[in-house]
Parts: sequence; structure tokens; C-alpha cells
Amino acid sequence: MANFVDTTSPTPFGIFDADSDFSSEADQMVTFIKRKLGDDVLSVELTKKQIWGNMEEASLEYSSILNQYQAKSQLVNFLGYATGSMSGAEEKYVRDNLEYLTRFAEPYAMEAGVGGSYNTVSGSIQLELGRQDYDLYTELKDGSGTAVFDNTKGKLKIVEMFHYSPQAAYRFFDTTSAINYLNNEFSFESFTPETIFYVLPVFEDILRAGQLDLSNRVRRSNYSYEVSGTKIRIFPTPTSDTKKLWVRVRQYADPLTPAYADELIHGVSNMSNIPFGNLTYSRINSIGKQWIRQFTLALSKEQLGMIRSKFGNIPIPGGDVSLNGGDLITQGREDQTGLKTQLREMLDTMTYDKLIEIQSTRAEQMNKQLRYIPMPLGKAILMG
Repeated sequence: MANFVDTTSPTPFGIFDADSDFSSEADQMVTFIKRKLGDDVLSVELTKKQIWGNMEEASLEYSSILNQYQAKSQLVNFLGYATGSMSGAEEKYVRDNLEYLTRFAEPYAMEAGVGGSYNTVSGSIQLELGRQDYDLYTELKDGSGTAVFDNTKGKLKIVEMFHYSPQAAYRFFDTTSAINYLNNEFSFESFTPETIFYVLPVFEDILRAGQLDLSNRVRRSNYSYEVSGTKIRIFPTPTSDTKKLWVRVRQYADPLTPAYADELIHGVSNMSNIPFGNLTYSRINSIGKQWIRQFTLALSKEQLGMIRSKFGNIPIPGGDVSLNGGDLITQGREDQTGLKTQLREMLDTMTYDKLIEIQSTRAEQMNKQLRYIPMPLGKAILMG
């Protein structure tokens, strides 16, 4: 431990140097690595700094892989929140929220007219006698006479047209009109000398109103419109210059500039900026530390192999000695791949989604087992 602490910048990045657990295990790691590589028989050409650097790399690799899987489990809850803080969120069990779901559903809510990120704008077109065709992009004006269309926000989309025939209900639902009684076929439920009451089912009112509306559509000039490009054609042909056609429209602006100030746009957007820092070495349990030791050994094997490959053979009296640099490089890389694969496969079974599946399966299997447990019979109660 003393050698590690007294050495200036013992590891390349110095990320874990201030961690007492890391520094106390550093010298032990040197002994472990050198003995595993045969230092008692043949000198291992690795310095303490090289082994400490490999230990730091192994810790960073372990931290990176765990953070990736933590991000798979929690990314949806961090989307939109502050980035780059590195505040230790990687070691916290965060609360789930539905921000992602509600944001994803927002466009559908906007189309249904119950929310959304973009405003709708109302405007009118001055109708002219005998003229059916008008240009929405130039003739649709707001209350101040300014064109509604903004060429920086894309095309216009019609949300609602205030151009329709009078409602059939206005001709039908009038409690003081004699026609009302005629339309209802004199269906008087009860009456007194002073007041006449009638009670009909609601569906009959709806059906009659629908009949009148359909009659108007078939037998009279229909109120409708037709859009082609930027032009809108009005039916029937306007009969005066005094009326206006009112329209509600929407323009989809830049997705980064909705109608309101949304700071979440600048927050977490993907795994690259989720506020996850490196794991704290002192909080890594024995499972993780053993993985780090094995990965440090694999890195050291590869490093030692690269060093020995530079020489190949060493001359000695009466011959030479062949070094196993190539074998160490191959074995070290294979060990690294195996350790990463093993860790990833284990973590694949521990994402939050997988844990839910496991718990669900366990509950189903337990329920099946409980079916075979005999239920105790209640005491019989004799009635005298």
C-alpha cells in the first residue's frame, strides 16, 4: 500500500487512486499477477505501474459494462433530465415514471384535440360572390389582417372548418313549437288541463335529427370543401361578399422548438449522455472484485505477451530460449472475451424487464405447487 500511495500518478487516469480499497488492493494485485504468470520460476517483465494500469482498466471495463445494463433498465426514466452531472445515479434505484409514455402519446393527444406541443391558430378568408377557390397560404388572415401562414414552420394542416349547414336539431328541438308535437307523432305520455308533458326515449330524438340531417345532405346543396395543394374550394358557391370562412389550422414547427419552453429537450436523449459515472470501487462487492482480478490477469497476459514478442528468442550458453509471447497474447485476449461474455450474459438476466418476467414465472409456478397442498377441513358444527 505504501508503494502505491507514495508513487506519483500510479495509474494512467487516476480515477480510483483516492479510493482506499483500490489502493490497499493494488500491491496485492501485483503479487497475484506475478505469481499467476510464473514470477517465482521465470521473471515476469511487468512493472508495478503496468499492473496498476491494468487494474484500473479492468475496473473501468467492469464499470462500463454494468452502466450499460443499468442504462437499459433505467434510460426511459432519465430521458429529458439533466445531463453530465455524474452524480452517482448509476448506483441508485430510481423511481419509475411515465414521462416517456406521455411524451410519446402527445402527438396522438394533439390530433384528438386534448393536448399537444404545437398551437392551433384561427383565421378567416373573406368570401367573394360567385368565387369558390381560395388560397389558404395567402388569403387566410388572423384578426389583425396578417397572413396566418409562417413559411418557417412548414405546411398548414386544417384542424377544423367552420363551414357546415345549420344543425337539424335547431329545426327539431323546440318545446314551444307545434311542429315539435307533429314531429313526435302526438306521443303524449300524460297531460293535465293546464300543462302538456311528453317523454320520449333519447334515441328517438337522435334518430329523427339524423333523418333530417341526411335529408338536407341529399336534397339540398351540401356545405363542404375540397383541398388541393394550397387551394381550397368552397361548396356551395358563395352568394354574397359579406361572409367569412373561419378555419383553424396548425403548423408543425421544428421538433426542437415546440409552442412552449421545454427544457427537457436539452436533457438526456440517449445512453451517451445519461448521468452515469464510474462505479465507486469500495462499493463493488466480492463478485465484482473477483471479476476485476481475473480481467486484470487477462490484460497482464496480453501485455506480457506483447513485451516478449519483441524478442522472440533469448540466447543462452549452448543455445537459446524461445519466449511464449504469441501464446500469452492469444490466451489473454481469449480470457478477456470470455469474461466480458460471461458478465454480459449474467447481466442480461438481471435487467428490470427480465426480473419482472422471472418474478411472474415464479409466481405462476408457486401457484401451481400450492394447488397440490391439501386444504384443512373446518370443524363440523352440529346443530342440536
